[in-house]
Amino acid sequence: QVQLVESGGGLVQPGGSLRLSCAASGIAFNIYTMAWYHQAPEKQRELVARITSGGSTLYADSVKGRFTISRANAKNTVYLQMNSLKPEDTGVYYCNAAVLTAYWGQGTQVTVSS
Repeated sequence: QVQLVESGGGLVQPGGSLRLSCAASGIAFNIYTMAWYHQAPEKQRELVARITSGGSTLYADSVKGRFTISRANAKNTVYLQMNSLKPEDTGVYYCNAAVLTAYWGQGTQVTVSS
């Protein structure tokens, strides 16, 4: 049974930081491309950042220079370090694992507000 479990969301003031984690089980984690997606209220889910099995990364323009995706294969975990958070970063963040099949976590809420 494949599970992706996100954690680390919460309420933070503008300019603050959060670190999201996604722990995977039931997959050969090291061969999967891992990604984080963001779904703002009443909007479509969008790619935030992606990291391949080889460590290559890709970021949405809106988060370049502020967010960093990383992975720890020994822990079957992918991280998203989010700095200089803005109110528009508010929403649910979903973890995604993909090779030929894609899997999703249940999401973690991030609220950026003063």
